[in-house]
Amino acid sequence: MIRIEGVIETPHSLPGCVAAALEPDNLTLIRTTAIEGGVRAEIDGTRIRSIIASVDDYLMNLAIAEDVCAAASKRRVSGLESSGVESGSNGLKIR
Repeated sequence: MIRIEGVIETPHSLPGCVAAALEPDNLTLIRTTAIEGGVRAEIDGTRIRSIIASVDDYLMNLAIAEDVCAAASKRRVSGLESSGVESGSNGLKIR
């Protein structure tokens, strides 16, 4: 059995927020943590198809998490209070 391991590190202005948004996805294959200036995802598994599918899902969720965290931060900075999250054209939208 072949063991496949890898790391994905991406820079983010709000790494704690992005990592927290991805935390529910911390299952068997991928574990995400905040690091200084970004997010680190550690990948570990034995089935290449499962790893490819998990990384694909992770990258889509990462993009959405970055968008949501950036939008929430802008609203907080501008003094607007968010009343929730609704569906939008890219999946999620802060309102």
